[in-house]
Amino acid sequence: MSDSKNDILNGKAVVGIEFGSTRIKAVLIGPDNAPIAAGVHDWQNELSDGIWTYPLEAVKNGLQTCFADLMKNVESEYGVKLEKAAGIGISAMMHGYLALDTNDNLLVPFRTWRNTITEEAADKLTAEFSFNIPQRWSIAHLYQAILNNEPHIGNIRFVTTLAGYVHYLLTGRKVIGIGDASGIFPIDPDAKNYDAGMVKKFDELTSGTPFKEKLTDVIPEIVPVGECAGTLTEDGAKLLDPTGVFKAGVPLCPPEGDAQTGMAATNSITPRTGNVSAGTSIFSMIVLEKNLSSVHKEIDIVTTPNGDPVAMVHCNNCTTDLDAWVRVFDGLLKKAGVDMPKGKLYGMLYELAAAGDADCGGVISYNYYAGEPVTGIQSGKPLIMRNPDSPFSIENLMRSLVYGCVATLKIGMDILTDEEKVALDMIYAHGGLFKDPVPSQSILAAALGADITLMSSAGEGGAWGIALLAAYMSRGDRSETLTQFLNDKVFAGMKGSTVSPKQSDIDGISRYMELYRKGLSAEKAAAAG
Repeated sequence: MSDSKNDILNGKAVVGIEFGSTRIKAVLIGPDNAPIAAGVHDWQNELSDGIWTYPLEAVKNGLQTCFADLMKNVESEYGVKLEKAAGIGISAMMHGYLALDTNDNLLVPFRTWRNTITEEAADKLTAEFSFNIPQRWSIAHLYQAILNNEPHIGNIRFVTTLAGYVHYLLTGRKVIGIGDASGIFPIDPDAKNYDAGMVKKFDELTSGTPFKEKLTDVIPEIVPVGECAGTLTEDGAKLLDPTGVFKAGVPLCPPEGDAQTGMAATNSITPRTGNVSAGTSIFSMIVLEKNLSSVHKEIDIVTTPNGDPVAMVHCNNCTTDLDAWVRVFDGLLKKAGVDMPKGKLYGMLYELAAAGDADCGGVISYNYYAGEPVTGIQSGKPLIMRNPDSPFSIENLMRSLVYGCVATLKIGMDILTDEEKVALDMIYAHGGLFKDPVPSQSILAAALGADITLMSSAGEGGAWGIALLAAYMSRGDRSETLTQFLNDKVFAGMKGSTVSPKQSDIDGISRYMELYRKGLSAEKAAAAG
């Protein structure tokens, strides 16, 4: 504790802040890269006029509340105030659309990754670029606004992601990390920058429209990993800590997306490795050895924090419906006079899921709170389906709800492994679905047909991941690569638990997926109603 106290007093600690779907978290790490304090703030997106959004005031208030919680916990634990740091990193949910005018006014409400309102633009850009442009990407949102001839498009001077926006508030610099940038616009892996040919095509497509700007004039500049991407300004320090205790002048690393911080937090940034992040959404990040042979709408090509190509299968829905069912069971217990702690209730229900039939007895769960582009579902409509003779038990229901969390991911991953023959040595898992690793870890192993490892650090999450990237920036050794830094300074000797897929589970989820695919037409019809 005395070492950590001195590190805090001497400004040797590093801060990482990540804006997740349901929680904003700040982590303070010491020179050994281990967390020494944390702060949190819970928040939720809103469905406003058909748009999934977070108000900007909620962004700013959440930042302040989270950082205040970190400062309070530092003082409580170590008896000193957090006044300075060796570095800061900002991370957030990738993609989405934050469009500002010349006075930094928000032109339309923040459109998050969860929206599925850009199908026309995504399809046209995919055809034009011969490169998959998903609906949630920033460029799809921008082009859809242009196609819709929305009144604001002539006033756009800056388009960025949530991480890029918060970083801009703190530093005044319109910059981004290459991983987050890869969810704005396609990246040229050799140039480590936006693909120049595609930029030119986009400018040609938008010529003659009210959008008069060149694309690269309105999207953020890419700053390489390990480089300083600005310093905390006086205004930024006041926003971060209105009490004035935390001082300006701290360097910030390039802001990154949650997918990239997940890769850093699991040390899965080299070819043949990958990770699965499972919370409100679920996505896999598989680092590629070579380019895919075809364009697949189910698969995005993004990058590691280094700028290396990654195949990303992103599904908009994961644990939200499972959590809703747990609240139902919690309400029933309370009506019966039983007040069971949340963690114990989840643990009990996961144990029941582990006892369910391998194919859930034909009970099928669609967890679609939002639209799901991977399966062509345009809007959310959670649904449970079963045959009249299905053994509808609590065990099979719970197992089906967990299967439903990974089913859409499996559809995309099957394309990578079966059609593209992508080889995998190790997949690391992290996120809320794995707080109770059984049966979720075993089910994911069966779904992907691969060993799944949970590192002892799996619970630290993306805030720790962006703190590691900020620590890498502040290290001073420019000859050390990010891979060397993670291998030698962070994960050396770290242990994990690995689960291999059982054949009975593989067979069971295969039967489940056969019914799941057949029922998608019913889910599509229900969602359209």
